[in-house]
Amino acid sequence: MDYRDLDKEVREGLKSLPKGLAERVGRHLVMAGRVLEEDPKLALEHAAVARRLASRIGVVREGAGLTAYLAGEWQIAISELRTAQRLNGTQDYVAIIADCERALGRPERAVDAWREADQSALNDEVRIELLIVAAGARRDLGQDAAAVGMLQVPELTANTGDGWLARLRYAYADALKATERREEAIEWFTKTLEVDPEGETEATERLLELEGVVLPEIEDEDEILAELASSSEQAEVPAPVGERAESDDESDEDDDSDDERPEESAEAEDDDEDEDDESDDDSEDENEDDENEDEDDESPSDTRPSGVVNPPFSGGESPADKPDQTR
Repeated sequence: MDYRDLDKEVREGLKSLPKGLAERVGRHLVMAGRVLEEDPKLALEHAAVARRLASRIGVVREGAGLTAYLAGEWQIAISELRTAQRLNGTQDYVAIIADCERALGRPERAVDAWREADQSALNDEVRIELLIVAAGARRDLGQDAAAVGMLQVPELTANTGDGWLARLRYAYADALKATERREEAIEWFTKTLEVDPEGETEATERLLELEGVVLPEIEDEDEILAELASSSEQAEVPAPVGERAESDDESDEDDDSDDERPEESAEAEDDDEDEDDESDDDSEDENEDDENEDEDDESPSDTRPSGVVNPPFSGGESPADKPDQTR
């Protein structure tokens, strides 16, 4: 924050103050301008401090008034700018004061400001700006045709690069549109674009509306970023490449293990069958030996059929009847 950041005219206006005080007031005015867009309340506080320190200096009251106007504090702006005009002996802020009256819902006072102003004492910019505000006030009162009449001035065709020309043509074209003079409105919106290379007015949008083109609404940037952030949080985050590779390897191992199991089971079944066959052979041999002994001893024969062994499962169940324990 540097006192030298102030406009030269403002520094000149502070020269009547002691140097230390002038720099202190100047720094508050610089800060008011810097933070105005981001924090209007803080800007107003800086402007109020400057006003308290140098309330009799015109440029200070001007700075306080313009800060209040841009922050939307219409009544404060009116009070400060009227005082600034009185201290400076000018009418440089009459258009802004009239615009504040419109914002406060008092359009008739804005029209009165146009009527009562000393037109000869106003420079071209202030005079045209006051005219535009007064015409807008007429429209606020429902007097669209009167607004068109007020704006039909020679300056519409002026050959100048001043910014007020684009605003004047735009106001005139918009008033024509309000009175349903479509072709004339298109003509003057087009002429507005000729002197508005920076696109400060909304002439392009108005022309498209008149041509029947509907532009899509552009969402707020902050809302778009919030939606994108929310979508990212809800989306499933993929596993890192390394983890996915390990998971794939584990799946392959499981598949290999499953493939090996049937072979092991088959081998086990073959072993069981071999054991059963050997057991049957042994049983047959024993039965033959018993029969031979029985014949020798002439004892009664065994009532159990030969070649039958006890099943390897309890309760006499068959494998089909036994519950599957793997389920």
